[in-house]
Amino acid sequence: MASLRFTSAAGSMIFGSSSVHLGDSSHDTNNLSFKNGVNPLTIPSNMTVKDSVVTRVATRAPPVFMPSPKIENDHESKLAAWTSIQQERWEGELVVQGDIPIWLKGNYIRNGPGLWNIGDYNFRHLFDGYSTLVGLHFENGRLKAAHRQLESDAYKAAKKNKKLCYREFSEAPRTENFLSYVGELTNLFSGASLTDNANTGVVRLGDGRVVCLTETIKGSIQINPDTLETIGRFEYTDSWGGLIHSAHPIVTESEFLTLLPDLIKPGYLVVRMEPGTNERKVVGRVNCRGGPSPGWVHSFPVTEHYIIVPEMPLRYCAQNLLRAEPTPLYKFEWHPSSKAFMHVMCKATGNIVASVEVPLYVTFHFINAYEEKDNEGRITAVIADCCEHNANTSILDMLRLQRLRSYKGRDDVLPDARVGRFTIPLDGSPIGKLEAALDPNQHGRGIDMCTINPAYLGKKYRYAYACGAQRPCNFPNTLTKIDLVKKTAKNWFSEGAVPSEPFFVARPGATEEDDGVVISMISDKNGEGYALLLDGSTFKEIARAKFPYGLPYGLHGCWIPKE
Repeated sequence: MASLRFTSAAGSMIFGSSSVHLGDSSHDTNNLSFKNGVNPLTIPSNMTVKDSVVTRVATRAPPVFMPSPKIENDHESKLAAWTSIQQERWEGELVVQGDIPIWLKGNYIRNGPGLWNIGDYNFRHLFDGYSTLVGLHFENGRLKAAHRQLESDAYKAAKKNKKLCYREFSEAPRTENFLSYVGELTNLFSGASLTDNANTGVVRLGDGRVVCLTETIKGSIQINPDTLETIGRFEYTDSWGGLIHSAHPIVTESEFLTLLPDLIKPGYLVVRMEPGTNERKVVGRVNCRGGPSPGWVHSFPVTEHYIIVPEMPLRYCAQNLLRAEPTPLYKFEWHPSSKAFMHVMCKATGNIVASVEVPLYVTFHFINAYEEKDNEGRITAVIADCCEHNANTSILDMLRLQRLRSYKGRDDVLPDARVGRFTIPLDGSPIGKLEAALDPNQHGRGIDMCTINPAYLGKKYRYAYACGAQRPCNFPNTLTKIDLVKKTAKNWFSEGAVPSEPFFVARPGATEEDDGVVISMISDKNGEGYALLLDGSTFKEIARAKFPYGLPYGLHGCWIPKE
């Protein structure tokens, strides 16, 4: 694997300026300008026009030359999705094929693991990688792009010491003797050795601050959305403590909601944080009904009046956390005998209004939830949708990097998934339902990484955008638009490519739910990659822009509109 080339560039206005940084930005002769074009004499001596990427939009802007990083192995013939980022940061303007809507103005920022090695040591799992932020800035039909490593303590320590220094998803620092092992256990229980590698999501708070997140509370890191520069740890000022929280909070202009699993007295604290503060206040508590520990809560849904707390039989496992080598379920354990539950909490009072047993399920991501009413307007049930893996835990181990990298394209090994729809009655019934919201064959029996029109959060909705499957495959390889009314799907597919989360951005002033665009980033089969825009209604391609080199697969993003 090619080593990452670190640079020492200071923060600059990535999306606000027109400069392009090549390697170490201290070499001013290598800085290129969109405004003034490029003088051939300023092209670095180790770069030829043949080796360069011409970057300009299909307008009257002059061309700009940017060198792609030197590849030391055969990455060009492989999917870039599962390979480490080739340099610490890059920025520039991209050639746009097609037409970007003029109304699309703002920054799309995607977070995800992007560096899976420290020197010659390779990580095991997709979720282990150090966070790579990718930004797309849309304005006046033009597109600028950038990527940058998130400066977490875990990343900086690995970079300085050339070894793993914190516990990642499947990785633990090597201990040299028994005493150091005991010290590592002490640090684990105190949280000191847990990673702050915030490689999962990125959210814009109601006050405008932008925070990267993962499942450790210490892995909450604020960034500058214009430069992608790390500002520092987002410190919570309350005293609720704990080590972990949901990686996917519910964030609106008025509040931030998340769940804090209690590993000592199994249950979940539901907490709320208002814009402009760092203080989480407790809404209420849910006590687990089964199992020795809380179920994993990577995400959860809400409705207008309720917070839905899932209790999966895939539960946190302290013994697995202590192991030097991971099990197939990593820090979790499957407890089907503990059953599965869905709890409904009133937002206003914190009271539990329903707690029902449901069929066993496995999900990373909830899509949305809403309240079902009778003819007189009384709320009779809560409907909650998720990307459900048919209660099959093998999906976790399918995300080992060796499995992803060794796939030859012939075997159909991606476990089946569906849009799982929970019906949670509010009439005191002890049992809820879980069924497919539509025929899973509509989306290739694969589904994950869903987004919706955010205006419909917690409300009855029709459309969801996700990654689906065109089989045979080992990983979701399509973009799909789910119509929950017609129970159909429209699919985008490119042979050999892997798309990341499709993110919906509504057109300002739109009255239709699907009036907008869908943004995704694609890892192509030839080692290249590009940003893709689809029409939110027709799901047809309207524009794409090629990156100078392929980028690693990313997870979740957020949209920051330009006022």
